[in-house]
Amino acid sequence: MPAISSDKPYRIGRSKTGLGLFATKPIKKGTKIIRYFGPMLDCRKEKDDAIENKYLFQINGRWTIDGSVRKNIARYINHSCRPNAESDVSARKRTVHIRAIKNIAPGEEINYDYGTEYFKEYLKPIGCKCDSCERKRAKQRAEARAAKTSTAKPAAKVKKAKAAKPAAKAKSKVASVSSKSRAPKAASNRRAGAKSAAPAKASPKKRARAA
Repeated sequence: MPAISSDKPYRIGRSKTGLGLFATKPIKKGTKIIRYFGPMLDCRKEKDDAIENKYLFQINGRWTIDGSVRKNIARYINHSCRPNAESDVSARKRTVHIRAIKNIAPGEEINYDYGTEYFKEYLKPIGCKCDSCERKRAKQRAEARAAKTSTAKPAAKVKKAKAAKPAAKAKSKVASVSSKSRAPKAASNRRAGAKSAAPAKASPKKRARAA
């Protein structure tokens, strides 16, 4: 691991994605934190254009910085979809500095947005692990669980309502038979009503046990 001077406001440390760069002192918004450097590649030359690694920083259509060298401490800065720093590119001077766009507190990880092309090629296939994306995924999982729970409750209520309907019909049928009966057969109708009413009273008890 490269040595870092004590007067620098950052250190290399462990992060969620491996190694990262962390502030050791307060860094004010607008401060140029560190320079991203390495051999300059001329994309017009076939041998330079053939070089491939994760630390290539394209300045313009011709020039690209190969930041894979060990002394380039800026290569340890990780990507974030909601960063606290950004890359300040000077195409004329062919230089890149990482500049704070927020006040960064000691202990906070320094990060910047790598850009759409890098995100699609390297980060999207494995899933971005920055704090912003982690919180977003956690929120989506919580919402999915809540939606699953809310859809399960109405189903139970519908089931109970359907089970209660046969009992209601049985009672109305008994009432209908009793109202249409003639006076001479009143005794026999009462006995019939008692027999048909018994299942109606028993059925709610069976439902209660099942529940």
